[in-house]
Amino acid sequence: MARKISEALDVAAAARADGATAPGAAAGQDRPELQKAIEEIVESGFLGVSLRVHDERGEWAGSAGAAELGGTGKPPTNGHVRIGSATKTFTATLALQLVAEGRIGLDVPVANYLPEFGLDERITVRMLLQHTSGVFNFTGEVDGDGTVAPGIPIPYGTTGKEWLDNRFTTYRPRELVELALSRPARFEPGTSWSYSNTNYVLARLVIEKVTGRSLAEEVRRLILGPLGLSGTVVPDASPEIPAPHAHAYYRSEEDGRPTTTDITRQNPSWISTGGDMISTTRDLHTFISALLGGRLLPASLLAEMCAPHPTGIPNMDYGLGVFVVNTDGGTLISHNGAAVGHAALMYSTPDGRKTLTAALNCVDDAGLSIAPAFLSAQQRLVDEVFRAGQAGHTAGSCG
Repeated sequence: MARKISEALDVAAAARADGATAPGAAAGQDRPELQKAIEEIVESGFLGVSLRVHDERGEWAGSAGAAELGGTGKPPTNGHVRIGSATKTFTATLALQLVAEGRIGLDVPVANYLPEFGLDERITVRMLLQHTSGVFNFTGEVDGDGTVAPGIPIPYGTTGKEWLDNRFTTYRPRELVELALSRPARFEPGTSWSYSNTNYVLARLVIEKVTGRSLAEEVRRLILGPLGLSGTVVPDASPEIPAPHAHAYYRSEEDGRPTTTDITRQNPSWISTGGDMISTTRDLHTFISALLGGRLLPASLLAEMCAPHPTGIPNMDYGLGVFVVNTDGGTLISHNGAAVGHAALMYSTPDGRKTLTAALNCVDDAGLSIAPAFLSAQQRLVDEVFRAGQAGHTAGSCG
């Protein structure tokens, strides 16, 4: 069940480098309603929050809470954060850029690119990006009757302490895929929807196979370099996170006594392309705004990316690496992510002109006790930023 809660964080979820406030972003003075919103999120149980909003009033950036447990300094307004499953939007964008280059076919069987895995030949690249492949999630699955089918040790549920003790272990992408493929498929390819990190590790391997280069090199070539995203990192197996950053923590029990561990440094290879990237609120804004503004993909592929596919989740469909969220104010394009003590929010109007990006840090635990506060924080900020002026946008287009 803990994995389902973690999935919900990704789903519903769906300043300068020194931390100073960006020009024109008056650190809570000219937008008191935004400052109040993030202060209320801290009061709900988070250690710290940094928020960046771009809208018709310009840019605003601010922070609340603390960067470190027991400290008094606020989180940097443009600090680095582990963005979790927002990584999937970068990966899907990269795959679609290679489709535009003619190197990947959206409806080509994945087995054509990766014959060594013996994949069902009905599974296409589109199904990976859309979560309709039916491939088992290597971080675990929960069946309809509540039975848990475990995968690798993860920070939540019964394997939380095992993950904590081995948080510097390196997993290779092929190892994660092989584990997933050793388990029964969830459903026949293309017949249903189920969020699976395995899909995006397979997408990574396809990208690396057709280019002959690492995913990190290709992300730098096609996304980070062209957009000047100097604060975004593909860490692979490195436990480091660039400064400045707020700290992430994990609460567990040691010999029956509660203990809190700083897990800011951790090896993210356990989640791989399912959620390993590091970024900043400014870079996330630049990325989602450029993507939806048509700067990274041809119009036809951008439309494919944002075409909503049913998920069974109320008011929330999935495209290719993005959630298509239906709100009272209109349609939003989003992908949030939770990454053990760190979390990131990334929302935009379909034209890329109005965005909300945020970084959160907290004390996490195996039971995901922060989950209700995280879901509430998302809704609080979305309502504050997007509840007006959204009419007229449609779910089937990003333009």
